[in-house]
Amino acid sequence: MGVSKIDLIIINATIATATDVLPAQQIAIGAGKIVLLGQNLTSLFPGTDTLDAEGGYVCPGGVDSHVHLAQDNSPTGDTWESGTRSAIAGGTTTVLAFASQRRTDESLFPVVEEYHRRSHGQAYCDYGFHLILTNLTPKILDEELPIMMRDGISSVKLYMTYEPMKLRDRELLDIFETTRRLGMTTMIHAENSDVIQWMTEKLEARGRTEPYAHALARPNIAEDEATYRAISLSEVADVPILLVHLSSKLAAAHVRKAQTRLLNVYAETCPHYLFFTSERLKGKGFTGAKCVCSPALREDPLDLESMWRGLVNHTFTVVSSDHAPSKFDHPLGKKKGTSTFTQIPNGLPGLETRMPALFSGGVVTGRLSIQKFVELTSSNPAKMYGLSATKGTIAPGYDADFVIFYPTAEQVEANQRGSTMTPFRLENSMLHHDIDYTPFEDMHFDNWPRYTILRGKVVWNRDQGGILGSKADGAFLKREKSSMCTPRGVFVNEFNPYQDTS
Repeated sequence: MGVSKIDLIIINATIATATDVLPAQQIAIGAGKIVLLGQNLTSLFPGTDTLDAEGGYVCPGGVDSHVHLAQDNSPTGDTWESGTRSAIAGGTTTVLAFASQRRTDESLFPVVEEYHRRSHGQAYCDYGFHLILTNLTPKILDEELPIMMRDGISSVKLYMTYEPMKLRDRELLDIFETTRRLGMTTMIHAENSDVIQWMTEKLEARGRTEPYAHALARPNIAEDEATYRAISLSEVADVPILLVHLSSKLAAAHVRKAQTRLLNVYAETCPHYLFFTSERLKGKGFTGAKCVCSPALREDPLDLESMWRGLVNHTFTVVSSDHAPSKFDHPLGKKKGTSTFTQIPNGLPGLETRMPALFSGGVVTGRLSIQKFVELTSSNPAKMYGLSATKGTIAPGYDADFVIFYPTAEQVEANQRGSTMTPFRLENSMLHHDIDYTPFEDMHFDNWPRYTILRGKVVWNRDQGGILGSKADGAFLKREKSSMCTPRGVFVNEFNPYQDTS
């Protein structure tokens, strides 16, 4: 094998992928790519710089496929600079954010150009865009989306709620036809808008305007019904879909049942639906507003348990942060809603804490295998969103993106070397976002990313300097078709709505 130059060798690595755990390995990196895996590689390339993993898990860099950055509807949220800075501090090397079309936008091109302007030269990690579609003109469906796909934007997000964004069932079917033809990944925010509006009007009329009323206005059944309806529409159209940020046990059960019928239905959940209940919205004074998000945090701890179970039994394909923050102590942030919960900006900060929370709360506790952790946080998102040729696994030819954790107690004992991380309780001041709170405040962490490596460059070293990368490190990723989302060619009856009758 002809190797011109090796820039870095990771030694004493316990390589973790979605399928394997390989102890005592070395990883040779050159020109930003993984060149070789094996043992004693340092003897082949003497004098090469090394990084000692001390037996700790070396995982593919995280792919967070649901992140909101620099969006107009969140003026106090994270910029591309602050958001991606927090990403690498939490082990994430790729983020997929949203270029959001307004209802009045007649073309997608200015929308995408603006998001390129906002992100270019401002990203600490690699990135791509999803398109949020709200105005489905024939020109956009027939002419512009094929160009977007050609230019590497291979996914769309559709809303069944929120007045400025929601689409009718017929509109969903129309966009399904286009995304099916183009091979675009189709994401859906599934909540019943009319139920939420009706409940909201009743609550406000009775003076229930506090943050906890947000959870009352968005009951489980609003998500459950819309999830079932979205699955039904996708079956009619024979289009694969991914249902984002599921939170309730019945919605997860709808997905699981669809999967047992071999429908191409995928789902995502988020760390806040694994750890928090709606009790958080009852915080002292107005502090419950910090945890206002949609779907709402659920009342029943069994919903949380169902989310954990869904991670293990394959109901959930990805775990994303849905990082959609607003500052708390700001008149345009959460405090915009002091008079009524309907004015509280939706969303939580979570980009930096996504991987550490799932590692400490899942892998360290034994609730998740390290392979399942990699699958949910990196490998599956890469496959789902057209990055499977370069991201999401550790193999020669792939980008040299890694997150390296401290050795666990078991690894230290087995290797008789290295040391575990000193456990700590999280404070917001430790994080690298530009938000004045974290819902994970005071959470106990037994581990945290020790190193983050982006295309061969160490961009995060927790023990020596923290952030080592720069906002010029990130590159826009032109994505391909999903390697997961393929229509079945099966319809609900003998009629094929796509059959050419000419």
